Amino acid sequence: MVKIISDSTCDLSQELLKKYEIDILPLHILLGDKEYEDGKNITPDQIYTWSDANKTTPKTSAPALADAMELFRPYAEAGREIVCFSISAGMSTSGNVMRLAAEELGASDRIKVIDSANLSTGIGLLVVEAAIMAKNNRTAFQIVSEIERLKPNVRASFVVDTLTYLYRGGRCNAVAVMAGGVLKLHPRIVVENGAMNASKKYRGKIDSVIMAYVKDMEKDLKNARPERVFITHSGCKQETVEKVRAYLEELGVFDEILETRAGGVISSHCGPGTLGVLYIAK
Repeated sequence: MVKIISDSTCDLSQELLKKYEIDILPLHILLGDKEYEDGKNITPDQIYTWSDANKTTPKTSAPALADAMELFRPYAEAGREIVCFSISAGMSTSGNVMRLAAEELGASDRIKVIDSANLSTGIGLLVVEAAIMAKNNRTAFQIVSEIERLKPNVRASFVVDTLTYLYRGGRCNAVAVMAGGVLKLHPRIVVENGAMNASKKYRGKIDSVIMAYVKDMEKDLKNARPERVFITHSGCKQETVEKVRAYLEELGVFDEILETRAGGVISSHCGPGTLGVLYIAK
Protein backbone atom coordinates (compact mmCIF):
# COMPACT_ATOMS: atom_id res chain seq x y z
CA MET A 1 0.00 0.00 0.00
CA VAL A 2 1.20 3.52 -0.83
CA LYS A 3 2.18 5.55 2.25
CA ILE A 4 0.74 9.06 2.50
CA ILE A 5 2.81 11.76 4.24
CA SER A 6 2.14 15.49 4.60
CA ASP A 7 3.95 18.39 6.15
CA SER A 8 2.37 19.78 9.32
CA THR A 9 0.55 22.64 7.59
CA CYS A 10 -2.29 20.33 6.44
CA ASP A 11 -4.01 20.98 9.82
CA LEU A 12 -5.63 17.53 10.03
CA SER A 13 -6.68 16.40 13.52
CA GLN A 14 -4.92 13.54 15.30
CA GLU A 15 -8.13 11.55 14.89
CA LEU A 16 -8.08 11.94 11.08
CA LEU A 17 -4.34 11.21 10.86
CA LYS A 18 -4.91 7.97 12.77
CA LYS A 19 -8.03 7.01 10.80
CA TYR A 20 -6.28 7.40 7.43
CA GLU A 21 -2.77 6.32 8.58
CA ILE A 22 -1.14 9.59 7.52
CA ASP A 23 2.34 10.55 8.79
CA ILE A 24 3.33 14.16 9.45
CA LEU A 25 6.63 15.94 8.82
CA PRO A 26 6.73 19.05 11.05
CA LEU A 27 7.78 22.49 9.91
CA HIS A 28 9.80 24.53 12.41
CA ILE A 29 8.67 27.58 14.35
CA LEU A 30 11.21 30.04 15.75
CA LEU A 31 10.30 32.11 18.79
CA GLY A 32 13.33 34.38 19.06
CA ASP A 33 16.30 31.99 19.25
CA LYS A 34 14.24 28.99 20.39
CA GLU A 35 13.21 26.47 17.76
CA TYR A 36 10.09 24.28 18.02
CA GLU A 37 8.46 21.60 15.90
CA ASP A 38 4.98 22.46 14.64
CA GLY A 39 2.36 20.32 16.35
CA LYS A 40 4.89 18.58 18.60
CA ASN A 41 6.20 20.88 21.30
CA ILE A 42 4.44 24.22 20.78
CA THR A 43 0.77 25.26 20.79
CA PRO A 44 -0.89 28.13 18.86
CA ASP A 45 -1.82 29.81 22.16
CA GLN A 46 1.84 29.87 23.23
CA ILE A 47 2.67 31.41 19.85
CA TYR A 48 0.07 34.19 20.28
CA THR A 49 1.36 35.03 23.76
CA TRP A 50 4.94 35.29 22.47
CA SER A 51 3.92 37.19 19.33
CA ASP A 52 1.93 39.81 21.24
CA ALA A 53 4.65 40.24 23.86
CA ASN A 54 7.31 40.72 21.18
CA LYS A 55 5.10 42.62 18.65
CA THR A 56 6.32 40.38 15.86
CA THR A 57 5.32 37.21 14.03
CA PRO A 58 7.38 34.08 14.68
CA LYS A 59 9.57 32.94 11.84
CA THR A 60 8.66 29.59 10.36
CA SER A 61 10.99 27.35 8.41
CA ALA A 62 10.85 24.17 6.35
CA PRO A 63 11.25 20.73 7.93
CA ALA A 64 14.80 19.53 8.60
CA LEU A 65 16.29 17.27 5.91
CA ALA A 66 17.41 14.74 8.56
CA ASP A 67 13.83 14.53 9.91
CA ALA A 68 12.44 13.96 6.41
CA MET A 69 14.98 11.19 5.75
CA GLU A 70 14.25 9.54 9.08
CA LEU A 71 10.50 9.60 8.39
CA PHE A 72 10.82 8.24 4.83
CA ARG A 73 13.54 5.66 5.47
CA PRO A 74 11.52 2.72 6.90
CA TYR A 75 8.97 2.91 4.07
CA ALA A 76 11.67 3.30 1.40
CA GLU A 77 13.64 0.36 2.82
CA ALA A 78 10.47 -1.76 2.82
CA GLY A 79 10.10 -0.95 -0.89
CA ARG A 80 6.86 1.00 -0.41
CA GLU A 81 5.84 3.93 -2.60
CA ILE A 82 5.28 7.24 -0.81
CA VAL A 83 3.17 10.22 -1.87
CA CYS A 84 4.10 13.41 0.03
CA PHE A 85 2.24 16.70 0.26
CA SER A 86 3.79 20.10 0.93
CA ILE A 87 2.41 23.56 1.57
CA SER A 88 2.42 25.82 -1.51
CA ALA A 89 5.96 26.20 -2.85
CA GLY A 90 5.40 29.97 -2.80
CA MET A 91 5.14 29.85 1.00
CA SER A 92 7.84 27.37 2.06
CA THR A 93 10.61 25.15 0.69
CA SER A 94 9.03 22.15 2.47
CA GLY A 95 8.50 20.31 -0.85
CA ASN A 96 12.17 20.79 -1.81
CA VAL A 97 13.27 19.22 1.47
CA MET A 98 11.06 16.19 0.72
CA ARG A 99 12.55 15.85 -2.78
CA LEU A 100 16.09 16.12 -1.40
CA ALA A 101 15.34 13.46 1.21
CA ALA A 102 14.05 11.13 -1.52
CA GLU A 103 17.27 11.71 -3.53
CA GLU A 104 19.51 11.16 -0.49
CA LEU A 105 17.74 7.85 0.16
CA GLY A 106 18.11 6.87 -3.50
CA ALA A 107 14.33 6.49 -3.69
CA SER A 108 13.21 9.31 -6.01
CA ASP A 109 11.49 6.75 -8.22
CA ARG A 110 9.29 5.61 -5.32
CA ILE A 111 8.74 8.90 -3.47
CA LYS A 112 6.47 11.39 -5.23
CA VAL A 113 6.14 14.96 -3.91
CA ILE A 114 3.03 17.03 -4.62
CA ASP A 115 3.10 20.81 -4.28
CA SER A 116 -0.42 21.32 -2.94
CA ALA A 117 -0.41 24.99 -4.10
CA ASN A 118 -2.46 25.46 -0.94
CA LEU A 119 -2.35 25.65 2.85
CA SER A 120 -4.14 24.32 5.92
CA THR A 121 -7.03 21.94 5.22
CA GLY A 122 -6.86 23.06 1.59
CA ILE A 123 -3.95 20.59 1.68
CA GLY A 124 -5.82 18.36 4.13
CA LEU A 125 -8.67 17.78 1.67
CA LEU A 126 -6.19 16.45 -0.90
CA VAL A 127 -4.29 14.39 1.69
CA VAL A 128 -7.49 12.61 2.80
CA GLU A 129 -8.44 11.91 -0.85
CA ALA A 130 -4.98 10.43 -1.43
CA ALA A 131 -5.21 8.30 1.73
CA ILE A 132 -8.56 6.86 0.63
CA MET A 133 -7.07 6.02 -2.78
CA ALA A 134 -4.08 4.38 -1.08
CA LYS A 135 -6.43 2.22 1.01
CA ASN A 136 -8.09 1.21 -2.28
CA ASN A 137 -4.69 -0.03 -3.51
CA ARG A 138 -4.08 2.67 -6.09
CA THR A 139 -0.47 3.15 -7.21
CA ALA A 140 1.51 6.31 -6.47
CA PHE A 141 1.24 7.27 -10.15
CA GLN A 142 -2.56 6.92 -10.09
CA ILE A 143 -2.84 8.90 -6.85
CA VAL A 144 -0.61 11.74 -8.12
CA SER A 145 -2.56 11.96 -11.41
CA GLU A 146 -5.91 12.19 -9.63
CA ILE A 147 -4.65 14.72 -7.04
CA GLU A 148 -3.19 16.96 -9.78
CA ARG A 149 -6.64 16.87 -11.42
CA LEU A 150 -8.35 17.83 -8.13
CA LYS A 151 -5.91 20.59 -7.12
CA PRO A 152 -7.58 23.41 -9.09
CA ASN A 153 -10.95 22.50 -7.55
CA VAL A 154 -9.90 23.01 -3.93
CA ARG A 155 -11.60 26.08 -2.48
CA ALA A 156 -9.64 27.47 0.46
CA SER A 157 -10.58 30.78 2.06
CA PHE A 158 -10.92 32.26 5.52
CA VAL A 159 -11.72 35.47 7.36
CA VAL A 160 -9.35 36.93 9.91
CA ASP A 161 -10.24 38.69 13.14
CA THR A 162 -7.11 40.84 13.11
CA LEU A 163 -4.89 41.84 10.20
CA THR A 164 -1.97 42.32 12.57
CA TYR A 165 -0.47 38.84 12.09
CA LEU A 166 -0.75 38.77 8.29
CA TYR A 167 0.67 42.29 8.17
CA ARG A 168 3.61 41.44 10.46
CA GLY A 169 4.34 38.25 8.53
CA GLY A 170 4.15 39.85 5.07
CA ARG A 171 2.59 36.67 3.67
CA CYS A 172 -0.47 38.15 2.00
CA ASN A 173 -0.66 40.43 -1.04
CA ALA A 174 -2.93 43.43 -0.60
CA VAL A 175 -2.86 43.26 3.18
CA ALA A 176 -0.13 45.90 3.46
CA VAL A 177 -2.28 48.35 1.51
CA MET A 178 -5.25 47.75 3.78
CA ALA A 179 -3.30 47.88 6.99
CA GLY A 180 -2.74 51.64 7.16
CA GLY A 181 -5.16 52.54 9.92
CA VAL A 182 -7.84 50.10 8.81
CA LEU A 183 -6.91 47.13 10.93
CA LYS A 184 -10.58 46.93 11.97
CA LEU A 185 -11.53 45.46 8.61
CA HIS A 186 -11.92 41.70 8.27
CA PRO A 187 -10.85 40.62 4.80
CA ARG A 188 -11.77 37.34 3.18
CA ILE A 189 -8.44 35.75 2.30
CA VAL A 190 -8.52 33.38 -0.66
CA VAL A 191 -5.81 30.96 -1.74
CA GLU A 192 -5.35 31.26 -5.51
CA ASN A 193 -2.50 29.79 -7.56
CA GLY A 194 -0.56 28.99 -4.41
CA ALA A 195 -0.74 32.50 -2.92
CA MET A 196 -2.96 34.30 -0.40
CA ASN A 197 -4.97 37.23 -1.72
CA ALA A 198 -7.40 39.53 0.08
CA SER A 199 -10.81 39.75 -1.57
CA LYS A 200 -14.09 40.97 -0.03
CA LYS A 201 -13.77 43.04 3.14
CA TYR A 202 -16.23 42.77 6.03
CA ARG A 203 -16.92 45.19 8.85
CA GLY A 204 -18.28 44.52 12.33
CA LYS A 205 -17.71 41.98 15.06
CA ILE A 206 -15.92 38.81 14.01
CA ASP A 207 -18.81 36.49 15.01
CA SER A 208 -21.25 38.18 12.61
CA VAL A 209 -18.49 38.56 9.99
CA ILE A 210 -17.85 34.79 10.05
CA MET A 211 -21.55 34.04 9.42
CA ALA A 212 -21.72 36.62 6.60
CA TYR A 213 -18.60 35.08 5.01
CA VAL A 214 -20.07 31.56 5.15
CA LYS A 215 -23.48 32.63 3.82
CA ASP A 216 -21.80 34.47 0.94
CA MET A 217 -20.48 31.06 -0.18
CA GLU A 218 -23.91 29.37 -0.24
CA LYS A 219 -24.19 29.10 -4.03
CA ASP A 220 -20.66 27.65 -4.30
CA LEU A 221 -21.16 25.32 -1.34
CA LYS A 222 -24.22 23.86 -3.06
CA ASN A 223 -21.94 22.94 -5.98
CA ALA A 224 -19.31 21.29 -3.81
CA ARG A 225 -18.32 17.64 -3.84
CA PRO A 226 -20.43 16.10 -1.07
CA GLU A 227 -17.86 13.87 0.68
CA ARG A 228 -16.58 16.38 3.24
CA VAL A 229 -16.15 20.01 4.20
CA PHE A 230 -13.72 21.44 6.75
CA ILE A 231 -14.35 24.15 9.31
CA THR A 232 -10.80 25.12 10.28
CA HIS A 233 -10.16 27.83 12.83
CA SER A 234 -7.37 29.23 14.96
CA GLY A 235 -9.26 29.46 18.23
CA CYS A 236 -12.75 30.88 17.67
CA LYS A 237 -15.62 30.80 20.16
CA GLN A 238 -17.13 27.31 20.14
CA GLU A 239 -20.56 28.90 19.86
CA THR A 240 -19.54 30.55 16.55
CA VAL A 241 -18.11 27.29 15.22
CA GLU A 242 -21.37 25.51 16.12
CA LYS A 243 -23.39 28.15 14.24
CA VAL A 244 -21.24 27.55 11.15
CA ARG A 245 -21.71 23.79 11.53
CA ALA A 246 -25.50 24.17 11.91
CA TYR A 247 -25.63 26.33 8.78
CA LEU A 248 -23.62 23.76 6.77
CA GLU A 249 -25.86 20.96 8.07
CA GLU A 250 -28.95 22.89 6.95
CA LEU A 251 -27.57 23.05 3.40
CA GLY A 252 -27.82 19.25 3.30
CA VAL A 253 -24.85 18.98 0.92
CA PHE A 254 -22.08 17.31 2.90
CA ASP A 255 -21.72 13.74 4.17
CA GLU A 256 -19.13 14.87 6.72
CA ILE A 257 -18.55 18.25 8.39
CA LEU A 258 -15.11 18.14 9.99
CA GLU A 259 -13.88 20.72 12.51
CA THR A 260 -10.12 21.13 12.90
CA ARG A 261 -7.95 23.56 14.79
CA ALA A 262 -5.25 25.28 12.75
CA GLY A 263 -1.72 24.24 13.68
CA GLY A 264 1.19 26.40 14.76
CA VAL A 265 2.48 27.53 11.37
CA ILE A 266 -0.92 28.59 10.01
CA SER A 267 -1.87 30.23 13.34
CA SER A 268 1.46 32.15 13.37
CA HIS A 269 0.57 33.86 10.11
CA CYS A 270 -3.20 34.34 10.54
CA GLY A 271 -3.55 35.03 14.24
CA PRO A 272 -6.36 34.08 16.63
CA GLY A 273 -10.03 34.25 15.64
CA THR A 274 -9.49 33.14 12.04
CA LEU A 275 -12.04 30.74 10.52
CA GLY A 276 -12.30 29.12 7.12
CA VAL A 277 -14.70 26.78 5.35
CA LEU A 278 -12.77 24.62 2.88
CA TYR A 279 -14.09 22.15 0.33
CA ILE A 280 -13.58 20.69 -3.14
CA ALA A 281 -15.75 22.04 -5.95
CA LYS A 282 -17.35 19.60 -8.39
